[in-house]
Amino acid sequence: MENTNTSSIILEAKEITKKFPGVIALNKVNLRIYAGKVNAIVGENGAGKSTLMNILSGVYPDYEGALLLSGKKVNFRNTCEARKAGISMIHQELQLVPWLSVAENIFLGREPLNKAGLIDYSAMQKNAAELLARLEFHTDVRQKISELRVGQQQIVEIAKALSFDSSVLIMDEPTSALSENETRVLFGLIRSLTSKGVAIVYITHKMDELTQLADYVTVFRDGCSVSESAVSNISVDDIVKLMVGRDTKDFFVKKEHSLGDIRLQIDHVELRTKPKNGKLILRDVNFEVRSSEVLGIYGLMGAGRTELFETIFGLHDKCYKGNIIVDGVKYSFHTPTEAIKAGLALIPEDRKQDGLVLDMNIAGNISLAALTNVLKAGMLSRKLEVKQANDYRDKLGIKSYSAKQSATKLSGGNQQKVVLSKWLSTNPKILLLDEPTRGIDINAKNEIYKLIDELADRGMAIVVVSSELPEIMAICDRIITICEGKITGEFHRNQFKDDAILKAALP
Repeated sequence: MENTNTSSIILEAKEITKKFPGVIALNKVNLRIYAGKVNAIVGENGAGKSTLMNILSGVYPDYEGALLLSGKKVNFRNTCEARKAGISMIHQELQLVPWLSVAENIFLGREPLNKAGLIDYSAMQKNAAELLARLEFHTDVRQKISELRVGQQQIVEIAKALSFDSSVLIMDEPTSALSENETRVLFGLIRSLTSKGVAIVYITHKMDELTQLADYVTVFRDGCSVSESAVSNISVDDIVKLMVGRDTKDFFVKKEHSLGDIRLQIDHVELRTKPKNGKLILRDVNFEVRSSEVLGIYGLMGAGRTELFETIFGLHDKCYKGNIIVDGVKYSFHTPTEAIKAGLALIPEDRKQDGLVLDMNIAGNISLAALTNVLKAGMLSRKLEVKQANDYRDKLGIKSYSAKQSATKLSGGNQQKVVLSKWLSTNPKILLLDEPTRGIDINAKNEIYKLIDELADRGMAIVVVSSELPEIMAICDRIITICEGKITGEFHRNQFKDDAILKAALP
């Protein structure tokens, strides 16, 4: 690591090693966190970033090496001790209770009490609203977390961390589910916090965020810290090379495909919040997708992107009107089962909540959507299930020690590959991908981009929703924009310009 001014180091990890059964997650890792600075940490999924953050924040009390806070050795036995010492963490995987309200989640375990010793709900709701206002998120803090979209839940998670008034704030992929405007607000808040001396530890897979926000960057690879540098002294290309061990020229380049016949047609689709007199969410949506085509759908959060996919996949039975036409046959899907039988597959936005059974192993997860593939004499065959899983582990490069490894123990990128494997096992004609690379590293993204391209080359029709404009421009043949439930623009590949696409997606 290069020499830097040590006087402003507030938190330091020295020679940290952390082992799990069969795996060395961290191998003599060093990290220095500077007060009043944005300290970025980058690396592939599985490189050890989150494991180290869990040590810093008290989740993992057992490890080898030393942790120094303001020069003094500390060892946090739990997250409460870390918070008391001024260290709090915003987790990438949301740590919220879905059946509790927004305010209750923010102050869970720290509820303000009135003179009678009872929870002061009025004060709690007022304080929660003030925290959310700092993030320009105005909502009823009495509503349940389960009623919010993933991006809105992420804002609540950020507000919860802010409530601790910490001197070190760890942010693990905080913008992975945020819109561009929400990201802008968060960046402004981060700059305000650093101006007051707060150290921000910022884990990201988005290289453009480094140049916009970070002061220092530490690169992790294979459980080791391989470089620390001031961001001004290193290029993005060099950072990527350090992360993945190879040149960026080896990364994804889209192939040209010969498009086939129309495979999916959405005809005058409308969606309401209720079957009768409900608020319109989708308004007269029309588009088509051809075999071997990758169609992108771009829009801001709340534009109706996810609801559109859910409608196509049969999740809003009585609340929608219109036709879904697959290979010339009209359908009105009442359940996802009907959509699957017609050849559709949906990779959901929230892989942990909607895509996986986390406590189930890889083999069990992959077989869930097409159990007939692993039946023998009408009974589930564990042998066939493991064989199918091993085939997909090889095809998609799922990094795991066994097909029997629990899904919860996998990195984000490998979890996403398991979800993809599950739906590819149904042999779909049409693949709907909702934020397919949210929260995964640059190398895993590259692998998923290549897979999408290969599937299109084999004749599959693919529709991708993404909040990342550079991503959707890189992988798609055509992009349509959606705003307030309406299609507002269409761009063929030779027309792709980020400013034009963004303008079409704005209200």
